[in-house]
Amino acid sequence: MSSGPGAASAPAPDPHDSPPTSDAPAARPARKSSMFSSLTVRNYRLFFMGQVVSNIGTWMQRIAQDWLVLSLTGSSAAVGITTALQFLPMLLFGLYGGVLVDRLRKRPTLLVTQSSMALTAIALAVLTLTGHVQVWHVYVAAFAVGLATVVDNPARQSFVSELVGPGQLQNAVSLNSANFQSARLVGPAVAGILITGVGTGYAFLFNGLSFIAPLTGLLLMRARELHVVERAPRGKGQLREGVRYVTGRPELIWPIVLVGFVGTFAFNFPVYLSAFADDVFHAGAGAYSMFNTLMAVGSVAGALLAARRGTARLRLLIVAAMAFGALEILAATTPTLWMFALLMVPLGLFGMTVNVTTNTSIQMSTDPAMRGRVMALYMMIFLGGSPVGAPIVGWITDTYGARVGLAAGGAVAALAAAVIGLILARVGNLRLSVGWHGGHPRVRFVPREQQEALAPAA
Repeated sequence: MSSGPGAASAPAPDPHDSPPTSDAPAARPARKSSMFSSLTVRNYRLFFMGQVVSNIGTWMQRIAQDWLVLSLTGSSAAVGITTALQFLPMLLFGLYGGVLVDRLRKRPTLLVTQSSMALTAIALAVLTLTGHVQVWHVYVAAFAVGLATVVDNPARQSFVSELVGPGQLQNAVSLNSANFQSARLVGPAVAGILITGVGTGYAFLFNGLSFIAPLTGLLLMRARELHVVERAPRGKGQLREGVRYVTGRPELIWPIVLVGFVGTFAFNFPVYLSAFADDVFHAGAGAYSMFNTLMAVGSVAGALLAARRGTARLRLLIVAAMAFGALEILAATTPTLWMFALLMVPLGLFGMTVNVTTNTSIQMSTDPAMRGRVMALYMMIFLGGSPVGAPIVGWITDTYGARVGLAAGGAVAALAAAVIGLILARVGNLRLSVGWHGGHPRVRFVPREQQEALAPAA
């Protein structure tokens, strides 16, 4: 990224080394005592503040876009088409975006992608405010944003390591997640006020102008303080190389597979929560909004707790995914609205723990020259899972009821976590150890040799 001084990013794991296991950390940076320690880095602080403003605008545009399409067509299917068009480029071209990100310098790349999304929002604002907007304009804008996201998403994800280095990566990724989820609490509320008061066009305009903040932050960064990261040279077969790189490393492929199952079947909350609000509790849009708000509160808490931790352990990922699935099954059985609503907080917390731990462990286990491709594959599977899984869980929910749909999604997440945990334990030559510690039962994985050595003493 920069020719100036800076610590190298996370080194590539030796292919001959044993892969990290569910009981071993994906990386071992120094443990940090401060929840906001990465904000002491000037470049990251500029990046973070820019994202605060931009994320609020992004959530505003999401609400305004869906409302505008519904107003123009009166069709929920048209809203679904808009969402599909925004995710389609990531599904089709996500890996190619990762190849480009590995070749390009991240900061200039982000200046281009963020500017293009700003211009798209402003164009939609002008069409809406002048009364010339048609539904196909919104479709084109959604697809254009999706195309920009193909490069912007892996570039932003991998740029964090250049801003803070490996020692602060866990903290910075966690704060980014908290940032996005906090905007989820503010953006929709502001969008609702603007839409009701002056119309959807001003929500688009706010989003377009909100990109001034991250663009200014990128321009004010000091290049000499960025951590040097090797860029991949142009060459043939880089897409296949990226796929082979991931599939050949258990510490990368299995967390991505787990996130694929969780994202596809357990993270379809628009389907689940709307069905519970309308069909189970008959409480309408107000309850749906409350469920989402409480889940966002839990997500922010989960992200801040992750920022407090200094490591990203695959063991934590497995446990969090199993707890997340179990909580969904429990929520599916709750008899009252208030009990269901209260469970949204821990659901958000464990869901965010799964997200942040996967993101950090993958970045820390990846060669910097491959990070763009690896993160693109991760985001393609994670973000692409919901649109693929939504028709499936929607059919289950419509056919068998919201409780069965939510319980099925939770069961898939918990089962996938258990199976992948056992696979990682087997790869790492670990065995299950059940015992007592400090007067409490403790279940953990230990090296097979350690357990065999202790067996005669037992």
